[in-house]
Amino acid sequence: MVVILIHCTSEKSKGIKMQFEDNIFLITGGTGSFGNFIVHRLLKEGAKEIRILSRDEKKQYDMRVHYGNNPRIKFFLGDIRSYSRVNEIMKNVNIVFQAAALKHVPFCEDNPFEGVQTNILGAQNVIMAALEENVKKYITISTDKAVKPVNVMGMTKAVQERLTIAANLSPLNKGTIFSCVRYGNVMSSRGSVIPFFKNKIKKNEELTITDTGMTRFMLTLTDAIDLVMFALENTKGGEVFIKKSPSIKVLDVARILSEDYGKEFKYKIVGKFPGEKIHEILVTEEELMRTKDMGAYFEVFPPWINLNFDDLKEEYISSRELLASDEKIRELFKRSDEEMDIVSFEGMEFSKVWAKE
Repeated sequence: MVVILIHCTSEKSKGIKMQFEDNIFLITGGTGSFGNFIVHRLLKEGAKEIRILSRDEKKQYDMRVHYGNNPRIKFFLGDIRSYSRVNEIMKNVNIVFQAAALKHVPFCEDNPFEGVQTNILGAQNVIMAALEENVKKYITISTDKAVKPVNVMGMTKAVQERLTIAANLSPLNKGTIFSCVRYGNVMSSRGSVIPFFKNKIKKNEELTITDTGMTRFMLTLTDAIDLVMFALENTKGGEVFIKKSPSIKVLDVARILSEDYGKEFKYKIVGKFPGEKIHEILVTEEELMRTKDMGAYFEVFPPWINLNFDDLKEEYISSRELLASDEKIRELFKRSDEEMDIVSFEGMEFSKVWAKE
């Protein structure tokens, strides 16, 4: 079993590095915002080797340049839809972070079977390869949209969660520990609403709001990575780990961004998109009895463990939580911008010559 301590003194840091140095990590979809930031963390902690599997050669090139051709990062072009490719790259891997997904709600609505092929069939390929290679731990990166899903993306991610948890009970399992993390909107990540709003504000365009009452759980990239590391340290198999996050009105996000840019707050209501919720849920009423309050996190135990917790009285939904103040929202903006600056490599040239440091 891998034991990883996250917040510790410099003396203990040596112990952490030894743990990381002993392991090879695979990050599927590793050129996305999550993948890039967890690579940054793993390098900092001294990981022995980090393998990136993704489909986009341009992003792989940019990432390779960004990290100065670091020999500990190995890049592999491929798609989790190809079992043979996944199986090849899984050799000798110890820890898997399954982050590859089609996650754009409207595109999955328009192309539902594409969502199925990546988020369900592709994810099962990664699970089967992990079982065959007998990896130590496997963490699926999930989303609040997988909870009581109303869109294809959420439905396919909900199935992916079930596939991950069920893998603990597979007759093929020789000791691999499978679990999930589930969180809301990562601020300033690719595809999130904040960069969209910022771009419109800079162009002095009206901001488009789907519903003035819409709320979302929001967190920064560091929050997301801390959740994954917490899961890695605490999982025994079959759990879903959830980060407690502030609930924020999307309208407040748009207003505060406009104010911070010194612009008049101009917006128009365009109505909900297909498959879009007004509020998001991270823990359902069905999961309440299996949910333990871990302080900054919730731990949802698998259904085969007979537990009856009373830590959470009602489902954890963004509309019911106390809305974040303007001050809190601005603090989150500041944190997320600082974090994105660390790992941002947008706009790089795609040349034939590898950059060197």
